Amino acid sequence: MNLSGFHKLSVAERLKVIKQLANLSDEESALLSESCALKIEVADKMIENVIGTMHLPFAIAANFKINGKDVLIPMALEEPSVVAGASKAAKLCLPEGFKAEADDSIMMGQVQLVNIKDAKKAKKKLQERKEEIIKKATDAYKGNPAYWGGIRDFEVELFKTKRGDMLSCNFFIDVKDVMGANTINTIMEAIAPELEKLSEGKARLRILSNLAVKRKARASAVWKKEVIGEEAIESFLDCYEFAVANIYRCATHNKGIMNGIDAVALACGQDWRAIEAGAHAYASLGGYHPLTRYEKTREGDLKGEIELPLAVGIYGGAINTSPTAKIALKILGAKNAKDLAMAMAAAGLANNFAALYALATTGIQAGHMKLHARNIAMLAGAKTPEEIDAVAAKIYEQKNFSSDFAKRVLEEIRKK
Repeated sequence: MNLSGFHKLSVAERLKVIKQLANLSDEESALLSESCALKIEVADKMIENVIGTMHLPFAIAANFKINGKDVLIPMALEEPSVVAGASKAAKLCLPEGFKAEADDSIMMGQVQLVNIKDAKKAKKKLQERKEEIIKKATDAYKGNPAYWGGIRDFEVELFKTKRGDMLSCNFFIDVKDVMGANTINTIMEAIAPELEKLSEGKARLRILSNLAVKRKARASAVWKKEVIGEEAIESFLDCYEFAVANIYRCATHNKGIMNGIDAVALACGQDWRAIEAGAHAYASLGGYHPLTRYEKTREGDLKGEIELPLAVGIYGGAINTSPTAKIALKILGAKNAKDLAMAMAAAGLANNFAALYALATTGIQAGHMKLHARNIAMLAGAKTPEEIDAVAAKIYEQKNFSSDFAKRVLEEIRKK
């Protein structure tokens, strides 16, 4: 898939290219070009107290090859340089691209039990009745059979707290190609009375966990020394090890990963808040650490890897109501939840590489501010594409990014 010069095309020209590559219908391509694709009457049914809709740029990160297949990565976000950074990182690891894999869609649901007379005895009893509990929980599922992979396991944990002994009854459920929150929560509420009876306790929380450790995705790539330079690799690894050693840097390191993952999540109608919670909780296991790993290979190249939980789906939630989310998934070519998770993991690794590569070489602000200059130009009042480009070029040339300077540049341009 050759998208060379894609960023130089007009919006209409880019959409025409993607329409052909993703086999979009006239209606689907028209929805992408309309800023009000989400109708107000639909938005009003999605959440409470709606007064309007909010829009973000919808873009395509190019040059991605995942498991030997060319992939278009849809992104929705407001921050400059994320799409460009991901596209550059993906291009620099061609022709091999990214290798990726994803676990089955196993989510954990929890029923918290309190006010138990004998927690140890109750735990033992619950464990002994495991098969019976699994069967009754399974019978509680009344949803679409296509979204149900069954209850894979059940366990009970005992916790001593300031409020007394508590039990956590953990169900591990295969939710197939949905994110799974509604499925899990429905089953937890349905099975809670049975757990209360067996434990002689009281159920409190009956809800899924967003730390989906059995639903991880992984991606890796190699950037050749002949492409990015041996000195750059040494600098890159120094920057990475700083994140390993320093939690303050590590927080920003992981934020750079989530730049790409959240952008894909937003475009594809995913619960990005759940994804963020799971990612940072996973990074905290055993002490907060980077979600990526980098090392120099025997050949002297740079190898990067990422692993994190990604509870995503291609059905349900906002996907059912957001017209652009459905189109984004079509552009991505995601046939199942694993495809989406692998693409998101690759995007996260790409954006992390792009940030570290820039920091290790030219500095992060050079490319970022060049793109951000357009936002400043618009803030100063530039209206047409010609005005925006002219003002942005001038303020970047002068390295003066104040809005006052941008306004003066705009006035001079308009006098000509």
